Amino acid sequence: MTEPGAQTLSLDRVLVTVTGPDRPGVTSTLTGILAEQGAALFDIEQVVVQGQLTLCLLVGIPGNRDVLKELLFAAKQLGMDLDFKPVVPSDKTPAPEPIDSGRYVITAIAPVLGPQHLHAIASTLASEGANIEKIGRLSEEDTLSSVEIQARLPAGRDADILKKTLLGIATAAGFDVSLQRESLYRRSKRLVVMDMDSTLIRIEVIDELARAAGVGAEVSKITERAMQGEMDYDESLRQRVSLLKGLDVAVLDKIAADLPLTDGAETLVRVLKRLGYSIAVISGGFSRAAEALKRRLDLDYAYSNNLEVAAGKLTGRVVGPIVNAQRKAELLETIAQAEGVLLDQVIAVGDGANDALMLDRAGLGIAFHAKPKLRESADTSLSSSGLDAILYLLGISARELQEVQ
Repeated sequence: MTEPGAQTLSLDRVLVTVTGPDRPGVTSTLTGILAEQGAALFDIEQVVVQGQLTLCLLVGIPGNRDVLKELLFAAKQLGMDLDFKPVVPSDKTPAPEPIDSGRYVITAIAPVLGPQHLHAIASTLASEGANIEKIGRLSEEDTLSSVEIQARLPAGRDADILKKTLLGIATAAGFDVSLQRESLYRRSKRLVVMDMDSTLIRIEVIDELARAAGVGAEVSKITERAMQGEMDYDESLRQRVSLLKGLDVAVLDKIAADLPLTDGAETLVRVLKRLGYSIAVISGGFSRAAEALKRRLDLDYAYSNNLEVAAGKLTGRVVGPIVNAQRKAELLETIAQAEGVLLDQVIAVGDGANDALMLDRAGLGIAFHAKPKLRESADTSLSSSGLDAILYLLGISARELQEVQ
């Protein structure tokens, strides 16, 4: 009796492609013929699009068997088309794929993705010499709003250049695109850390408080100076908070009790919690709002600035350490350590300059409806989608989401 390993070396390899209406039993019938005829199977890939099946099999055919004849007859009986092409194996043993193999996942998201969007992505990949290996739909069947493309970037090509180019075409065309290295850690995230104001919620709490206190214009001027780099964050926060002196704390509590959530926030949190993720909010905002949000969404952690209160009024001072950019990054690391997860397993989401360090520390940093500078520095950016689009970045399809709704 010939050893299986020795037999496969002498087999003629043929790539068999079967196409036609999908139905139960197609793959079973064809692989049954291969088994009966003593053929070998080296590779297989199957996809169904709108009820149309494409099945590819790399088959090793014994010289004395009519495998192809039997396959052709069976395909005809099934109402399928079957083509085959001889494959000449390489004499060289393929080298093991290196860990840093240049494999990437590109995720495109839009209300409706059209051919112009996919053409822009595919052309960009081609210009960088990247080869597309697989494309799959993540959104529901009736709407093409998200696809995942797996591609390989040639050695020596700069992924950062590809990311910037993809971001540029996506921004111009009004859709979101993400470039992530394909790895085990991309699919094993365990902790999500989010900014609060203008990220998890649609407002800036300090602006609401300033309007209630009648100092909205003054607070806006200080905010603008900080954004222009004329004042550091800590000093700008102290000055803005000082203008709130004397405001009844009930105003803050009323705002905190009815925070307007960002589109997709509840879906994102609900799904991730059911999948076992821990979720934290780390905010340069205020603790009464962050704690209210923590209770409302059942978050695991909430860190923010604590406003001093005396006799039911804001004193105009912040007590305790200020949650600035550096503090946000440190808190992310502290939470990751407490949860026992690697930084590669952390997702950070934010919209402002004071989120940049936090996003940089995380395995996946997402700039959400952010300023251009943060979008360019972050791993990826979402500007035309809700927070629940983050689920697509994790490779979770709309069909899979139905299982955890």
